[in-house]
Amino acid sequence: MGQQSSVPFKASDYYSPRFWPMWCIIGLLRLVSLLPYPAGLAVGRALGRLVFLLSRSRQRIVDINLERCFPEKSLAERNRIKTEYYQNMGISIIELAMCWWWPPSKLERLVEIEGREHLDAVLDSGRGVILLSGHFTSLEIGGRLLVLSVPMQVMYRTQRNELFDSYLFTRRNSYFVNTVSRKNTRQLIRGIKQGVPTWYAPDQDFSRERNVFAPFMGIETATITAGSRLAAATGAAMLPFYPVRKKDDSGYLLRIEPPLPDFPSGDDLKDATAINHTIEKIVRRYPESYMWIHQRFKTRPPGEPPFYQ
Repeated sequence: MGQQSSVPFKASDYYSPRFWPMWCIIGLLRLVSLLPYPAGLAVGRALGRLVFLLSRSRQRIVDINLERCFPEKSLAERNRIKTEYYQNMGISIIELAMCWWWPPSKLERLVEIEGREHLDAVLDSGRGVILLSGHFTSLEIGGRLLVLSVPMQVMYRTQRNELFDSYLFTRRNSYFVNTVSRKNTRQLIRGIKQGVPTWYAPDQDFSRERNVFAPFMGIETATITAGSRLAAATGAAMLPFYPVRKKDDSGYLLRIEPPLPDFPSGDDLKDATAINHTIEKIVRRYPESYMWIHQRFKTRPPGEPPFYQ
């Protein structure tokens, strides 16, 4: 992760030749954004297949994650999930272009929301909302589609490439109420207390933050406790939220579920277990959409051997 703070995009700041490759990528994304939706999906799948062929070393992480998370599945089943995952990862790049350049009127034709009443009920009661999600390949487009009808703030991590980081930060700021650094807890709390639903995806390995080891996919997994602290500080309810690509390529279903019961409970391990269980249910339902390339299980309990050897 880059260490610089994200700054508003200004093209003249990135004329150096070291940024030219990223300029080319952004230009190609702009061209792809002009394609009809089905054609964009086809390009995304082809891009995913290309990444698959060029990322042999990274495939090892995917293979280890799938083997450990789905020991009951055959090798052929896990390979099918891996193949579809890479295609979905390619689609997510095309969806990024859609998020940046498609007008709301075009995006609205693709979205169906299920469970909006759960979100409205919490907001009507005067409580804040934390939207719990996981790192699925459809996460970016899901947030863009939800914000068409629900103002929302999101947390972010800075990106390694300064041009991409600035452009992504600025684009997100154009449609989200706030794009807030994960480390800016005060701003996050302020937004939640003001009734702005906050997008929260804790399922990555943040070894330098406060963690507990809670079960996820049958594995004791380092899980940050920030969600419990945010909910306790704001009185907010935590509602599971996950976007699903429709199998017929007609668009997206955004699912919002009722609030997690008894959350926060005052017990960090109990809360982390509840969060992991919620995300796990979605992973098991849509395994081909989860970000398996991430070293989710890198931090291990004391005395346990490394996961990725």
